[in-house]
Amino acid sequence: MTMVDTGIGELAREIFDARAHRTGLPAPPSAREGGFDLAAAYLVEAELVRMRRDQGHTIAGRKVGFANKAMWRVMKLQTLVWAHMYDDTVVYARGGSASLPTRGMWSPRIEPEVVFKLRQAPASSDPAAVLEAVEWVALGFEFVDCPFPEWKFQPVDFVAAFGFHAALVVGEPRPVGGDDIASLVEQLGAMKVRLSKNGELVEEGFGRNALRNPAACLGELTAAIAGQPGADPLTAGELVSTGTLTSAQPVALGERWDVVADGIALAPLAVNL
Repeated sequence: MTMVDTGIGELAREIFDARAHRTGLPAPPSAREGGFDLAAAYLVEAELVRMRRDQGHTIAGRKVGFANKAMWRVMKLQTLVWAHMYDDTVVYARGGSASLPTRGMWSPRIEPEVVFKLRQAPASSDPAAVLEAVEWVALGFEFVDCPFPEWKFQPVDFVAAFGFHAALVVGEPRPVGGDDIASLVEQLGAMKVRLSKNGELVEEGFGRNALRNPAACLGELTAAIAGQPGADPLTAGELVSTGTLTSAQPVALGERWDVVADGIALAPLAVNL
């Protein structure tokens, strides 16, 4: 019998322990004998959720991966992929900045993202309708951590390894609602962000890098979850981090990272490592 049939619990425990003890894994599941597909990867992810809940932690929301349709054909994906975030992996910045130690991470990288908090589950994939379900929006930094050698992996490995989610730093929220929604949809797609390290510009990114619009990315996530058998739907209060707006950048202790958005009224965010 294959690992898909018998090895879900064992693989989840292996990934869980690697994260807990800050150790890498010799090979991703997709490179091992026995076969490993996306359905099995989500079963592993669900088992990791159960294990984290058994530790007393709660779900804070979801994060997405591969929010770029150009990659879907190459990676043989029909939609984006996703994983859960937890109460102990989300940090809220105060006064526009936060501190985040990375000593407990294996090979961390930083990604500037747009973060939504839901007031209810979106009922449509239309960006304007999606924002009707959003309580607030903010800039965020997601820290991703790959336990596999040289950051080489397939989407199934990403899903099975916590979605590489290590931490999310959330900036100052901007309330969403009313007559603001139509203009906000346009601004989210057109926005530009500037990512800096220690005061030096590293890269510029754009809202369109997340499925042409982060609001559309949230709508796609809603549909992807609905299409995954056994997956819990999005609920009120969840945070959704909608995919990186730049390439993921490696980080090290002692650095300061800043992100500033142009073309949209979102507060800048800084994190000290």
